[in-house]
Amino acid sequence: MRHHKHIERSIGEYIAARYRRAVEVGVGDNPGAARLSAAAGALLLCTDIRPGIRHEGLTVVTDDIFEPDFRLYEGADLVYAVRPGVEMVPPLIALAARIDCDLLVYHLGYEIYGDGGEIVSPIPLRRYHRRAP
Repeated sequence: MRHHKHIERSIGEYIAARYRRAVEVGVGDNPGAARLSAAAGALLLCTDIRPGIRHEGLTVVTDDIFEPDFRLYEGADLVYAVRPGVEMVPPLIALAARIDCDLLVYHLGYEIYGDGGEIVSPIPLRRYHRRAP
């Protein structure tokens, strides 16, 4: 468990240092990265497919990444997911391309999708889509 908290802290710090309008997809019961991002003013909101998830100080809305409400993500400069199922990566890539934002994913174990994206940090955090310059 301690290792997971270090990972979430590292992800939150990475996001806070580089982004201003991030959305975490699939926040679930692990809001560590979102909390750090929010404290730095870099988080717009979190989503999860399960209704009723609440984390004090965070805006959490119900959304299904397989049929996303694109309005929730408008204006985001980053969409990210911490340990999503690998089946979630293609719709995450499609979402990031549609709204033109970066997509960062920290995978569970040694899972990767496709070519594995670009590793952007030592933990390894992978970028699967880059917003247009």
